[in-house]
Amino acid sequence: MGKFQDLKVWLRSKDLAVYLYKLTGKGKFSKDFGLRDQIRRASVSIPSNIAEGDEHGSDKQANRYFYIAKGSSAEVLTQAIIANEIDYINNDEYQYIESECRSISAMLMRLIQARSRF
Repeated sequence: MGKFQDLKVWLRSKDLAVYLYKLTGKGKFSKDFGLRDQIRRASVSIPSNIAEGDEHGSDKQANRYFYIAKGSSAEVLTQAIIANEIDYINNDEYQYIESECRSISAMLMRLIQARSRF
């Protein structure tokens, strides 16, 4: 605990948030303040909750934050689906986001399971 920057899931989710900030800062997406701000908040929530959970003193508390991060990953995926369907992002951009969200969610589940064993 306490070394969240060493967690691969934190690094991938941080990179996804950076990617989404850049992606939503251009084109039609940049002008839709509601959806743009929501996907940004949800994407930042993932690594933020991983970091906060990892800094807590117990695995039970940490897992609570990891579940929140997992939920935020699903939120980002939902918003990406919508963004793709309304042509704010193309299929390649969507596929990357979908793949990252699914991988991050799976990584979080493995982390939760590992922290539940102790």
